[in-house]
Amino acid sequence: MTKLLSCRYNMDTNRVEARFADGTTLAIDCIAVEDEYGHTPTQRAELDWLLYNKPLEYAQMVLRGEMGQYLSLGCEHGRLED
Repeated sequence: MTKLLSCRYNMDTNRVEARFADGTTLAIDCIAVEDEYGHTPTQRAELDWLLYNKPLEYAQMVLRGEMGQYLSLGCEHGRLED
């Protein structure tokens, strides 16, 4: 694939829609990603945070196969405050 130019989260389809420099478009099924990587409430919250705040980074991690490693680092962007 060529360079990833843009992404946006489509709430109606629950997909991240990615556009590449060569004109290719790709839709990432967020339910499938959550089923694969969202084993805990904290991981699911982090996936949601990424979707809403950083869809480009979300798509890059999914496409590179880095989502599991990212979540294993214990990121807390989506953590609920007490």
